Amino acid sequence: MTMSVDIPQEIIRPIAEPEDMMPYLVPTPTIDCENPEIVAFARKHGQGPGGVPGTAVRLYYAVRDGLRYDPYTIDVNVDGLKASNTLASGRGWCVSKAIVLAACCRALGIPARLGYADARNHLSTERMRQLMKTDVFTWHGYTSIHIGGKWVKATPAFNVELCRKFGLGTLEFNGREDSLYHPFDLSGNRHMEYLRDHGEFADTPVERIAEDFAKTYPDVDFMGGRPDFDQEVEAEILKFEVPGPAKS
Repeated sequence: MTMSVDIPQEIIRPIAEPEDMMPYLVPTPTIDCENPEIVAFARKHGQGPGGVPGTAVRLYYAVRDGLRYDPYTIDVNVDGLKASNTLASGRGWCVSKAIVLAACCRALGIPARLGYADARNHLSTERMRQLMKTDVFTWHGYTSIHIGGKWVKATPAFNVELCRKFGLGTLEFNGREDSLYHPFDLSGNRHMEYLRDHGEFADTPVERIAEDFAKTYPDVDFMGGRPDFDQEVEAEILKFEVPGPAKS
């Protein structure tokens, strides 16, 4: 007599194939991880103890603080977003700095990809608010790094000097947990909130970003006149400084 046995589906279900990491290790038009300057920067700042997590953490801080945040460097085309060009300029915005971090990781054999989300960001200057007519930053960029068998998010946008000027806690990264923006500044005021996830990509979706920028900021020429973001920040800080007691 043949007996019918109910076999749990989880036993007979095919085992999922491991994720192919090759797309997250090779050069792309914007992530030019084979560029000699990218390789040299990655080797210089990535070397040290701690294996892959330690290397990823060191690269994060090298990009976060070694490249100044400057939203007026926005140039949504392949040359404007190429990691080596951003590294050479010494400054970039969230998208371009995330690309540099991804390139540095790939240069040292660590899989990395790019993630994007729309975010409401309260760190801006008066000129930026007037230009954008919104506090929503579409396609805010971060880097997703494969560490210890999982993808970990890292956001290297705001350098430490800028955070101090605006009274923000610096965004730290330990190689184990996602490092996105703190929801509040050091005074308890709301700083950033995520509104929409665009997903993660092996290379920068340049055309999609450019299309959404044109729709969201139709009247903005971010680089028009080459404004000085550092000077705007200083002026913004002065507006909110409380005068000290008068000297007798």
